[in-house]
Amino acid sequence: MLECGPAPAPQDLCSHQESLSMVAAPSDGFHGSQWRSTCLLPTEEQKRDVGHPGRATLDESLGDRSPWEEELLGQIRAMSDSQRSRVLEAIQHRIEEHTQVITIPGGSSGLGLQLPRAGHWGPSTVFCLQLLWKEVADPGIRELLAPLNLEPQQPVEKAFLFLVYGLILRECASSDLVRRHLMRLLELSHQTAGQREGMAVASGIASSSHLQEVWATLEHLGRTRVLRTACTSPDYQEPYTDVHWRWVSSTSLLCYGHMALHAGERILPWVDNVISRMVYYFSCSCYDNILETSFLSAAVMLVKALKQEHSTRRYRFTQIPELIQCLLAILQKEPNFLATLFRQKIILVIMELSKLRPSLKPAVKSRILQTCLQSLYMLPPMEMLKSCLPPLDLAPDVMVLYQKSMQALDLLLQTFISENKSMDEMCFLLQHTEPWLKSDKSHECKRVVQTIFLLLKYVVDYVKLTDEATPSMLGHQIGLLMLLWRDRDPVTQSHSRQCIYLLLQLLIQQKGSMGQFMHLNKMKNFEAKALRRSEMKFYNLVKALDRSLTPAQHTQLILTLLGGLCSHDHLQCDLASQLLLMIFQNQSIKVEQVAEILQGLFQELPSIVFKNILQTMMKAVTVLGTQHTQETVEVMLSLCHPSERQVLPLWKALASNNQLARKVLMLLYMKLKLRPPKELVRLSQQAELISLLALGTIYELLYTREYKATVRWAFAGILVGLLTQLHYLFELDVVEGISDYQEDSLEVKPLSPCRTCLEALKGLFWTTNYWEVFAYLQLLRGWELFEHLETYTEGVTLLARAMAHYDCEVKAVLGQAVISLKSSEERDNIVAILVITEPRAHAVHVPESHGQLPEPGPEQPQPAGARHEPEGPHQHPDGPQEGAGPGARRSHLPVRGRGAQRRQEVPAGAEEAGLPGAGAPALPPGGLLPRGGHEDEADLPALCHPAQVGVPQGAVREVGVGPWPRCRERHFHLHGGEQLRQLPPVSHAGIDLPGQPPQKPEADGHEVHRTTLPTSAFP
Repeated sequence: MLECGPAPAPQDLCSHQESLSMVAAPSDGFHGSQWRSTCLLPTEEQKRDVGHPGRATLDESLGDRSPWEEELLGQIRAMSDSQRSRVLEAIQHRIEEHTQVITIPGGSSGLGLQLPRAGHWGPSTVFCLQLLWKEVADPGIRELLAPLNLEPQQPVEKAFLFLVYGLILRECASSDLVRRHLMRLLELSHQTAGQREGMAVASGIASSSHLQEVWATLEHLGRTRVLRTACTSPDYQEPYTDVHWRWVSSTSLLCYGHMALHAGERILPWVDNVISRMVYYFSCSCYDNILETSFLSAAVMLVKALKQEHSTRRYRFTQIPELIQCLLAILQKEPNFLATLFRQKIILVIMELSKLRPSLKPAVKSRILQTCLQSLYMLPPMEMLKSCLPPLDLAPDVMVLYQKSMQALDLLLQTFISENKSMDEMCFLLQHTEPWLKSDKSHECKRVVQTIFLLLKYVVDYVKLTDEATPSMLGHQIGLLMLLWRDRDPVTQSHSRQCIYLLLQLLIQQKGSMGQFMHLNKMKNFEAKALRRSEMKFYNLVKALDRSLTPAQHTQLILTLLGGLCSHDHLQCDLASQLLLMIFQNQSIKVEQVAEILQGLFQELPSIVFKNILQTMMKAVTVLGTQHTQETVEVMLSLCHPSERQVLPLWKALASNNQLARKVLMLLYMKLKLRPPKELVRLSQQAELISLLALGTIYELLYTREYKATVRWAFAGILVGLLTQLHYLFELDVVEGISDYQEDSLEVKPLSPCRTCLEALKGLFWTTNYWEVFAYLQLLRGWELFEHLETYTEGVTLLARAMAHYDCEVKAVLGQAVISLKSSEERDNIVAILVITEPRAHAVHVPESHGQLPEPGPEQPQPAGARHEPEGPHQHPDGPQEGAGPGARRSHLPVRGRGAQRRQEVPAGAEEAGLPGAGAPALPPGGLLPRGGHEDEADLPALCHPAQVGVPQGAVREVGVGPWPRCRERHFHLHGGEQLRQLPPVSHAGIDLPGQPPQKPEADGHEVHRTTLPTSAFP
């Protein structure tokens, strides 16, 4: 049999003869321990491993026969069939009289039939033959035994009787005699372990000459006896009442094992049939420790027989997966402590079966790995293994059992990689260790990392991988090991780093780069000398990985590190974020990796627990956006709808660099102009148009503090782009929701594309502090002109007139309009002509005698209670407001579709600091405008004198305008309560207002370089 000794050196794996000695159960009845499934006492197991290290099987003992053996076989061969029949009957009678097992001195009973070794028959054998001489009454038979000079002195060994019984059956020439006497033997009681083992030994010896007869007899026994005692269902556990036949299925299993062991090469065509019977009897019988042990004994003998035959490789065995499945079922039932070597023996049997043809399918291998790893890794920590044992007479050496079981697992993994020498197989094996690498239990991580280290060390030293496969999942497994670099267990830390070095060495060996190999060795030496300089060590490893991994592997590595950001362990999160920042700064990310990396980061962002980790990742996004700006913008547009705002932190990260923020807005402007013709756009695809996503993003960024200066810089381009985008949406006929918009509604719903574009247009003036233009159109209901295509040109005309009137980026807008004139799209030409023509057609003159600006256009009635103000992105009532800063002051502005109000910030001290927005008019105390008590009051934003924004003089005199009594400054109100702010001290059309100083070039004190978007920004 195969015997389990110390784990072999890796170089001896192929030639190592692992022994798997397995014997039957020690319990002969009903008093076995219930704490495990096998009842194998550790002392007996250790005795067999230590006391009989070279215990041989029967064919080994008969291979080198002593003179006693030769003489015994000669006497048996000299008998006639009738004489042999009478001897067999005498042995049967003698066996029935035995009530207890008599063992060989120094041997052990219980789990196995202890047979004498070759050349050591000795006195006990003599006593066995003496009994035969005494029991047989036939003088002729006595004469046959007389030359042995036997004299009865001691009782016979029961085990030896079964041996002689089998030898006689083997030498019989009559098939009928073999069937008859073998069946009579199998009809004896199956209650004791020794009797079950003895019947199996006799059957196995007989099968060496009468294989078909023994097979037919066992088939008959199965049909008539085994199936009668079988359970009706897997959960059926009521024992069979007749103890005579209760364990007949265990006897049958042992018989098949001995058949395989004794039949030699002739058993090879029968192997699938033998396995199918073993699996069937195991599955349909009531499960207990005796059945489990008998099945494992039979499997061990079968594996031993197959291993001894050199012609085994010529056969294909189809039933191997079913046999392995039964062995895994036994392994799963093992208790969560170590008292025997059953785990080791099962794993070694599976290891030998995996070498047979055909090779195991990945699904079978996967079940093997999952079950074996779970059985060993989930054991209690080493310091608790001994305390978890149940009460035993003699406690086993738990450390020895654990080491042997782990060595068996190492051999199994080495066998798998030796059978398939490829990087794909390596990744397949490592993939099954992932649940344990992610475990929160330190001892489980420690065990799995040590297993991986030993496997990689074996592969690097003794296996040459045959192909140059580059599985992408290798990067994922490297990432899991990297996350353990700061584990609290120093052994786990050390093994995880060494695993990375070994994997790098495998990758370098595959590429055949000697220079990289030498560099890797220098890195390992450097690590040994500078253990405390962990950051430098990490940086060197990151650079080595960047050079060695393929883009797909590198992407999987980054995605795995991104997953580590969500851990509740701050050490692991910090390590993951620092490694990611190193990778991004190393400029090793390719263009094709950007999409998957950003998608992975976007999914993990909501789960990041620690604030400093989030800040580090925003730095990494800035670095990535600087390297791959266009790809970053395109991916971020596709992550989610802009109105959902989950992606807004990523956009803010891109604004931390002023040049990068400008590139982002330019790219958004270019995406806004990607407008396919109506014929190519289906209604179901409107939401997927890149121009609509860019529009929604621009709308959100208008109200983002980080982009305020950049929006001022790109004011002209954004304005022209929004005007042409609105015209394009009219062309697509997607105008639903633009006119029936209700500002006071609390219903939360996204805006339609047209309404989003109009609100963005209004917000552009409001957020850049050009509130005069916004208010001018608001009072004259000019924004309503943009809600219909028929009045669209009038709205653009009125807007251009107001911008010229208030000198709102006129030079930059005209420059952008000139560029639009060169476009081949009609909508661009229309907007450009309207913008260029209107300021020239309506010159603005301010009469000094009145101190007021004249009306820029024809009078239009102002309805009472009109409220049309731009919309900003939704803000949580209790959350921070976008763009809010210390000392910020805001004017009220309704929030999109929810009836809430947004206040445009004017940071305190902005004028002194030179920030955008400085010099904007101030609000009254409290930042809100007081209301009057009349229902028809106009809820106006903070404005100048109404006559200065186009309200007719008659209307002003009719409603009455006067100073606000509680304010020292010059403000005005309508209907006795509605405040109107005084026109700020600015110059319009080059004419200074009376009593006010001339305006400086930049009223806000901040030099803003207004520009038009370059021609290259157009597609």
